[in-house]
Amino acid sequence: MQSIGFPVPDLAPAAPEIFLLTAACVILMVDLFLKDESRWVSYSLTLATLAGCAYLIGSGSGATVYTFSDMFVRDPMADVLKVFVCIAVAGILIYGRGYVGARGMYRGELFVLALFAALGMMVMISASHLLLLYLGLELLSLSLYSMVALQRDSRPAVEAAMKYFVLGALASGLLLYGMSMIYGATGTMQLGQIASAIAAADNPKVWVLGLGVAFIVAGVGFKLGVVPFHMWVPDVYHGAPTAITIFIGSAPKMAAFALLMRLLVSALEAMVSDWQQMLVLLSVLSLAIGNLTAIVQTNIKRMLAYSTISHMGFVLIGVLAGDLNGYGSAMFYVVAYVLMSLAAFGMVLLLSREGFEADMLDDFKGLNQRSPWYAFVMLLTMFSMAGLPPTIGFYAKLSVLQAVFAAGYAWLAVVAVVLSLIGAFYYLRIVKLMYFDAPQDMTPILPQPDMRLLLSANGLSILVLGILPQPLMALCIASIQYSL
Repeated sequence: MQSIGFPVPDLAPAAPEIFLLTAACVILMVDLFLKDESRWVSYSLTLATLAGCAYLIGSGSGATVYTFSDMFVRDPMADVLKVFVCIAVAGILIYGRGYVGARGMYRGELFVLALFAALGMMVMISASHLLLLYLGLELLSLSLYSMVALQRDSRPAVEAAMKYFVLGALASGLLLYGMSMIYGATGTMQLGQIASAIAAADNPKVWVLGLGVAFIVAGVGFKLGVVPFHMWVPDVYHGAPTAITIFIGSAPKMAAFALLMRLLVSALEAMVSDWQQMLVLLSVLSLAIGNLTAIVQTNIKRMLAYSTISHMGFVLIGVLAGDLNGYGSAMFYVVAYVLMSLAAFGMVLLLSREGFEADMLDDFKGLNQRSPWYAFVMLLTMFSMAGLPPTIGFYAKLSVLQAVFAAGYAWLAVVAVVLSLIGAFYYLRIVKLMYFDAPQDMTPILPQPDMRLLLSANGLSILVLGILPQPLMALCIASIQYSL
């Protein structure tokens, strides 16, 4: 009898993912034997896991390597994004530790779900196959649904989880349907082979490809939260516990950017004229509806939700430029947005305490009188989100606008500038409340030392990277240049 041999894949490129999965399972088992007062063990192991994962990613060779039958790729773009994912998730856990502890959520389930969500993001970032992209996306999505509903006694949280789950399932179906059309037209699910098949001049199934691209853009648009697939964003941001809102609003955006790059740029580059037109429409609608609707919000979590929609419109503008500068600028913008989002929601968590959610704009009144330093950190964050110099947000918007202007979309750059000026109103309104209004609450702000240090570093990074953005921009452009 002839034996059947299977090729053994090279596991080295996927070492960070394997380490993360193994550690998550170990933490899940260890947490079973811990008492409530010993949950710090699970928390510390989770942070150590993320640090170890970042070390494994950073210690790679930097070359582009494929494994698992070319389904998984480790390239410079993946390494950079995955390191930032690990940093962001660790920062989220540090920011939210006091918040979840006061609300009975300081449990191993939260930490393990956070690690599985990080694993899903990393799989999405390194996927070079439609099936693996979808598996990573579902792992991330299911983890996020569970995290939103983790506070089971909270009616808003459970309602937000249900809305997120139903709309997320619909978006996943659209994306899967688009992938099936691409597979039917090209006969392959490997991204590089899809690009080669589409580039062939004798491909008779152009209409199927066009329909598949439309469904894929719709699915990716939902994950980014852009108009008209934004319905879930304000409700989920508002209803979810703030420590989970900061998770949804930050790190997954880098995975969604990678999804955008892998599908549209790597696999469907030959159909650039088709998806460029769709992205133009999505970006303009996102900038308009996001900025205009945010003006009337009185809840800061809903305001930041609509702000996210407008920021993702800027990311799409960078991608639709269709060249290396555009892609690099979009990647820089995503990283900048994650830094700004962490700082903004970190301030909300800072002011929250047991029995009090600091999620209204009025809760920031007179913050300068209560704590000048934290008011300054929030000022830097709001200036950056508004795109004012010398913060990282200014350079991020400037680089995206330069890229799209050079690509021949001068009118789109003008529209983006005008809508950004309108959007600056609601950011500066928070600055006005902090510095010119009397405080409604004089409760002392006493954050834990690790949160105080991280929030200060987060705010200063927004300023320093705005003054010296060149190293990060060069890193983004180089990583994309050697990956595509």
